[in-house]
Amino acid sequence: METKIKYNYQDYLQLSEDKRYEIIDGDLFMVPSPNERHQYILSNVFYVLFDYVRKNKLGAIYCAPFDILFSEEDIVQPDVIFVSNENKKVITKDNIKGSPDLLVEILSPSTSRRDIGIKKKLYAGHGVREYWIVDPERETVEVFRLKGPEFEGKRYGIQDSLSSDVIKDLAIEVKEIFI
Repeated sequence: METKIKYNYQDYLQLSEDKRYEIIDGDLFMVPSPNERHQYILSNVFYVLFDYVRKNKLGAIYCAPFDILFSEEDIVQPDVIFVSNENKKVITKDNIKGSPDLLVEILSPSTSRRDIGIKKKLYAGHGVREYWIVDPERETVEVFRLKGPEFEGKRYGIQDSLSSDVIKDLAIEVKEIFI
């Protein structure tokens, strides 16, 4: 019988710093460097959220790579992280220990199945209140809001304006993310 190796936070700390990794349910994943389109969209999302959150003094916004430690066997680096003022206790100098209020993942060919599947389930299971999946190919943003133990989603296209339940009074023209 073959024994599967499970990784934890101590193993994670020993990994090479010149590459990005995530551990989900003890499974180790290398996160490849994103392409130009991904980074362009990430810059747009980050700028809009950072500018709004900062002007309104609503909390803290972080851009990958910054670790979220949900548990010893669940360490992820979402593209964008929002932590509200009310939830700032989860922020440490090294990482976030606990659940941020909002996470954003921008789909890449190498990570999209994980972002849509096990990460979505992980985020819901740990009480992340809102999760956005940005799809560069379709030019859509799917906003998942935590309802009980699971997310309910709504998809927004480039003709739409999206809002957030977590970031008070935020409204974003979706086309601004992709132009």
